[in-house]
Amino acid sequence: MAPAHPSAPIRVLLVDDHRVLASSLAIVIDAEPDLVAAGVASTLAQARALMTTAAPDVVLLDHRLPDGDGVAAIGELLALRPSARVVVLTASAAEHVLVAAIEAGAAGFLSKTRGLDEITQAVRSAAAGESVISPELLARLLPRFSRGSSSRVELTEREREVLALVSQGLSNAAIAERMTVSVHTVRNHVANLSAKLGAHSKLEALSIAVRDGLLPDL
Repeated sequence: MAPAHPSAPIRVLLVDDHRVLASSLAIVIDAEPDLVAAGVASTLAQARALMTTAAPDVVLLDHRLPDGDGVAAIGELLALRPSARVVVLTASAAEHVLVAAIEAGAAGFLSKTRGLDEITQAVRSAAAGESVISPELLARLLPRFSRGSSSRVELTEREREVLALVSQGLSNAAIAERMTVSVHTVRNHVANLSAKLGAHSKLEALSIAVRDGLLPDL
């Protein structure tokens, strides 16, 4: 889950059927020196095509699209470009929709009512492998993650410690400070545990860990 290369702009794919909103966001993103609008799609069909041709680092994905449910399509989009980070654009999504997005691999959520500076910062955070979600919302959603049988995946003590801190909504920098290690070390732990769990994001790794009983205290 390494961040985008610092010398290359973060490529953003906008998937929203509100053309004015999408076009406006594209202009804002292109105005940032470290961001570039790699494409704009108004349907899931267009998004699927652009996942490979536009090679996005971050996808801002609307929940409701003319040809389907954006949340339900997250897995398919990530299969086309596993390195991408998907941030779901929401108007007033119910908690069960947000949980489904996390379990499908979303890096987080972004309200359409947020300011432009918050949107660009969310893109940067997602590209860096961070979770785009408030600690308060994460705390509300955690109990809703589905729980099943115990997992056969073995995590190290440090990986479990990282996951526990992720569950508190902490950033990699905050986790590094809490564990008195470097941010690079935290990123390596997150990358290793995500690979073990088959997750595309820190939030998905957390949902899988809860589901598989790897963090029973949550």
